[in-house]
Amino acid sequence: MALKSFKSYTKSTRGTVLIDKTGLWKGKPYKPLTSKNYASKGRNNLGRITSRNHGGGHKHKYRIVDFYRNKVGVKGIVERLEYDPNRSCHIMLVKFEDKEFKYYLAPQKIKVGDEIMNGPNAEIKIGNSLQLKDIPVGIDVHNVEIQPGAGGKIARSAGTSVNISGIDGSYTIIKMTSGEIRKIDSRAMATIGVLSNPDQKNIKIGKAGRSRWLGIRPHTRGVVKNPVDHPHGGGEGKSAGGRHPVSPTGQSAKGLKTRDNKRTDKYIIRRRKKRGK
Repeated sequence: MALKSFKSYTKSTRGTVLIDKTGLWKGKPYKPLTSKNYASKGRNNLGRITSRNHGGGHKHKYRIVDFYRNKVGVKGIVERLEYDPNRSCHIMLVKFEDKEFKYYLAPQKIKVGDEIMNGPNAEIKIGNSLQLKDIPVGIDVHNVEIQPGAGGKIARSAGTSVNISGIDGSYTIIKMTSGEIRKIDSRAMATIGVLSNPDQKNIKIGKAGRSRWLGIRPHTRGVVKNPVDHPHGGGEGKSAGGRHPVSPTGQSAKGLKTRDNKRTDKYIIRRRKKRGK
């Protein structure tokens, strides 16, 4: 996939840069693998706003993507590559020999007509899914399980992957994009390859309207609010200094560590890199 820029025939197209979707399926998604996708508008189950500035946006169906990759020993053919409005990477529709269809995350360099397979008998090639113990050291993988059988949780967004660095007994050592190095049970499944659509990070929205299509509402800075609405609010004129930057609830907005899971600390060999270093 490549980037697509526009001639500046309007003010909004002057700086717009979008993803070129040449090669992706132009029709509707595979209907049996879709479901309704209700917009939460940033509200929780009590109707209270928990994520601010969310709402509106274009309607779209949810594509039921299989993160478990537990269909073992059956060969599948990539029928088509599709855009998915619910995630940053692309997805692929796979048809198996027993006529069953599955949506999987699409890695880079995968093409329509390629053959893929899950399980210990799968060969080491892009798109195949195996247990970590069956994948050689140095291979880039995505959709990695943290607990065996729990489904892929690590490296699922566009252009991401983790690298298998070594073996430590019944654990596999992986290196994250953030620089963190950790151990994961070698029985966990992972898919070979780097995820598609790496240019997603280079998109330039171009206009406020495109953000509204994505369900993002306007954001008001804290310093222009009243003291009752935000810790940065109030003051005479433009008074932005003299405060530690915090969220509306008072939590530090500059690098405060919020991780509190000592149960899994033993699996982390090296912490992620610090910001700016």
